[in-house]
Amino acid sequence: MKMHQLAILASIIAFTACNPESKKENEMSSNPLLMTWDTPFGVPPFDKIKDSDYLPAFEYAMNKQNEEIDAIVNNNDVLTFENIIVAYELSGSDLSRVSNVFYAVQTANTNDNLKKTAKTIAPELSKHSDNILLNKPLFDRIKAINDESENLNLNAEQKMLLNNTYKEFIRAGANLADNEKKQLKEINSRLATLSQEFGDNQLVETNDFELYVTDKKDLGNLPASLVAVAADEAKARGHKTGWSFTLQRPSINPLLQSSPNRDLRETIFVGYAMRGDNDNEHDNKAVLEEMVSLRVEKAHLLGYPTFADYILDDNMAKNPEAVFNFMDQLWEPALDMAKEERESMRDAMRKDGVYEDFRGSDWRYYVEKIRAQRYDFNEEETRPYFEFTSVRDGAFMLANKLFGLTFKELNDVPKWHPDQQVFAVLNEDGSHLGVMYMDFFARESKAGGAWENEIRSQSNVNGMITPIVTTNFNFPPPTANSPSLLSFSEAQTLFHEFGHALHSLFSDVTYESLSGTHVPNDFVEFPSQVMENWMSEPEVLKLYAKNYKTGEVIPADMVERMNAANKFNQGFATVEYMAAAYLDMAWHTLDDSTKLETRVFEFSEMERLGLIPEILPRYRSTYFGHIFSGGGEYAAGYYSYLWSEVLDADAFAAFKEAGVFDRETATRYRKMLSLGGTRPGMDLYVEFRGREPEIEPLLIKKGLK
Repeated sequence: MKMHQLAILASIIAFTACNPESKKENEMSSNPLLMTWDTPFGVPPFDKIKDSDYLPAFEYAMNKQNEEIDAIVNNNDVLTFENIIVAYELSGSDLSRVSNVFYAVQTANTNDNLKKTAKTIAPELSKHSDNILLNKPLFDRIKAINDESENLNLNAEQKMLLNNTYKEFIRAGANLADNEKKQLKEINSRLATLSQEFGDNQLVETNDFELYVTDKKDLGNLPASLVAVAADEAKARGHKTGWSFTLQRPSINPLLQSSPNRDLRETIFVGYAMRGDNDNEHDNKAVLEEMVSLRVEKAHLLGYPTFADYILDDNMAKNPEAVFNFMDQLWEPALDMAKEERESMRDAMRKDGVYEDFRGSDWRYYVEKIRAQRYDFNEEETRPYFEFTSVRDGAFMLANKLFGLTFKELNDVPKWHPDQQVFAVLNEDGSHLGVMYMDFFARESKAGGAWENEIRSQSNVNGMITPIVTTNFNFPPPTANSPSLLSFSEAQTLFHEFGHALHSLFSDVTYESLSGTHVPNDFVEFPSQVMENWMSEPEVLKLYAKNYKTGEVIPADMVERMNAANKFNQGFATVEYMAAAYLDMAWHTLDDSTKLETRVFEFSEMERLGLIPEILPRYRSTYFGHIFSGGGEYAAGYYSYLWSEVLDADAFAAFKEAGVFDRETATRYRKMLSLGGTRPGMDLYVEFRGREPEIEPLLIKKGLK
């Protein structure tokens, strides 16, 4: 280096040292979350991102969006759709990128640092959002465009974007008085903090529980692959021998189905049911009670009688009455069926010589006994045919037959966990459609359940941006001697989340906020649930359900017995789900913020419904993460799974009529999904089906008719 270059470098270093703003810019330019991602298909550089990168990236991205909003407000040009509505749509792109990456990792592979970051940033993000949505000069400009909408010659998608943007501000409180805006900001900030606290408590309560078993007889007919998983868990928890069971679904459900030891079944059943309700430091009762109270206040501030009215005004259902009317059609028939199932299992228990009261912890054990006796079926005999990579490949083959898609594994891309698999998704003509991450196995760092989210949403404002999606599961991990073998319901879950992924991947719209799964909650579950229908069809099972040892296709008689056996217990499955949906609506149709005690409220609501004591709601209030954690995206919306079941059963009937692999029907279906939220969901469905959905196919599917 020459001397004059050294002098210049020295002056730069000196300037940076005395100029904190310049130093900060340099730090941000080296933050991998904010750099241009020079990776295959622009996936996030997970291998370079450190926990400490998130907070400064959030701060930078929020400040940048504030500058973008100021530019919109201070623009002296004639107001247009482009410089107001599209400019607002494009603002905050850095913040979306940072948020999408952070929450994808934080839910699937968290640690103490990420938990701390989440708690710190939640109220800050809420405050940032409120400052934008309650910005009067910005809203005045959006309103001016909305008032002139009829004269702007907008296309259908532009009209939807304008309508959604205007409604977003109205629903956020843009028309409130200044003192009311201040109150709303405080409510939103507190709700964000409480939501994060609820989820953290739920994860701790799930991870802290252990049922340690020392007598192998207590495992019953638990399959060898899951015995090995339990043995590995015991060793991980410091035991030299024995088997440990947790409250993760792949652990608790097989034990409840297999163990002949009623006391052990009761112990783990109660452990699961009491999460967040143990009167300890991780108890969620006070957390959710405060959330409900604040949601009532928020609804009243915004001019709605209840929080459910506020939420549903923006959904297909439109109001609580429509939800209750819909659910009430199914509740009594499903409850009657569940009572019949209970009697069958009581009889089976008596035949075992047990004359004590039948309990909820007995239910799954005797379901398996009846399936074995009545249908000559044991779910465990199907596990060798549902090895997880085979099920994954089955979903891929189905997508190929329906839509011509192919999936190319990417081994050279960064991941947030070594268990992940990553695939480039290609159209039939070989063109790139998107990237899909798949994270299969349960671990303590991962939230429970299964979900799909978008790391990058599709858009096409200034050139096509292709989607990057992630699907997340909690399947039993492989052991030294066995791969991960799935139950029927776990295999169904893979197809379910794959359906969400296809919704994101098929998106072909202009604006990100209308793309993919950015649709009302009571439409978003439809594309995922319709995919479940295919996985048990004989023609589809032949493609992928092959014994992982022998390669033998699942026998036709086993498929017939499996499908017949799975129709038993539909009463329980429907009632368990609907009880949670009613519970959600009960919390969110409260019209005052009177202090309520969670246990009393929940018990009284279930008693009012006539829920039998042997069935608990699928989610009790204290671990009902759908409505109280992660922003509570399904608050007053958990009914949407059942609402979507009407759509999915009716839609699959169209495929059954034309052929389960019919390309013409599949093309119409893909077209519907590709339009995202650019049109109302019912309009899209009617265009696909030629009419509104009918409830008859769902009643038949559930055996209720």
